Amino acid sequence: MQLKQGLKIALKNLRVNRSRSILTILGIVIGITAIILIVSTGKGAQNLILGQIQGFGSKMAVIIPGREPKGANPMSMLELLYSDSLKEKDLEALEKKGAVPNLMRIMPVVFGGVSASYGSEIYRLTVFGASDLAAEIYNIYPATGAFFTEEDIRANADAAVIGAKVKEELFGDSEALGQKIKIKGRNFRVVGILPQKGSGSMVNFDEAAFVPYTTAQYYLFGIKYYHRIAVEADEEKNVDQMISDIKTVLRSSHNITDPEKDDFYIQSQADMIKTVGTVTNILTMFLVCVAGVSLLVGGVGIMNIMLVSVTERTREIGLRKALGATKKDILVQFLLEAIALTLSGGLIGILMGSAFSFVVSLALSRLAGLTWTFNFPVFAAFLGLIVSALIGLGFGLYPAKKAAMKSPIEALRYE
Repeated sequence: MQLKQGLKIALKNLRVNRSRSILTILGIVIGITAIILIVSTGKGAQNLILGQIQGFGSKMAVIIPGREPKGANPMSMLELLYSDSLKEKDLEALEKKGAVPNLMRIMPVVFGGVSASYGSEIYRLTVFGASDLAAEIYNIYPATGAFFTEEDIRANADAAVIGAKVKEELFGDSEALGQKIKIKGRNFRVVGILPQKGSGSMVNFDEAAFVPYTTAQYYLFGIKYYHRIAVEADEEKNVDQMISDIKTVLRSSHNITDPEKDDFYIQSQADMIKTVGTVTNILTMFLVCVAGVSLLVGGVGIMNIMLVSVTERTREIGLRKALGATKKDILVQFLLEAIALTLSGGLIGILMGSAFSFVVSLALSRLAGLTWTFNFPVFAAFLGLIVSALIGLGFGLYPAKKAAMKSPIEALRYE
């Protein structure tokens, strides 16, 4: 029997039992749809996060206190012991002329969640204690007003630059510039208001307020260390050399001779991109594996229906064999039916998954205000078709072999 003829017969038999065929491939359709949706949205999320990281500038790096995370437990007790390892003496050591030749900008950062109030309005926000360089480093220049100055930092001034959401929640349509908001019992004068960035930022500055880091340290958080130190190289090509020099300076400041005992680590933009990519890829693969369970269920369903089909068509099998069909012809025919079923499910799943992914990306970009782009996962779609065919082949083999082994005489006698 020719392959083309066998395929025509297989498709005809599937059309005869259309309702049963649709119900049979439902597991395959759901599985492929879920896989396409997960891979597409996972890629969209990855692109969104990476875009935010790249927006901070390719010359940026961040010094973080504590041991560098290893394995699946990034916040072990050992790391927490060194969470206060970045102090003012380290900042002064790094700022010394010639200590880090390629260092162009440096800014200590402290942060924490607090409540701010204005009149009867109260809003929970994130306070970032930073320097006046924050505007340049994070590219967040105030829409109205200005950032606090170096003099404000030295004077521990009660000045605040608030995000668009903070302004809306505390002041509504009223004028906020020049007014005072209360944070932990202290009155902070609003000197600047940031433009609305949306929740698509890796750090949501709309729900934050910037104050001088000295003020945040002494009066808001009561600490004498930094949560982060942001650094920027003079040129992108010098980032690695800058990081190497910073490690040398900090090890000297902390009396560390063995690099394995560092109580700090440095993340460059490349490191952050690699980490985010690894995490999102692992999460996506895990969810794909979960969705793949429905493919297995669908395969079992197809084998079950094919076995029923073999029983129902016993006389047909006997008649075909009596007319000269070989075991191979019967085997190929039933295999083609199983593969056609699963491939149909795979194609429908790809179309539905793509449609759902497009709707999700449209909703996130229009309704949530995210810079989310639709990504059609070509590899996942291709893999879905291959997997569908393999499921049809694997789970259809036993029923097809059972049909091929039937005796024509016994089959013709079957009632």
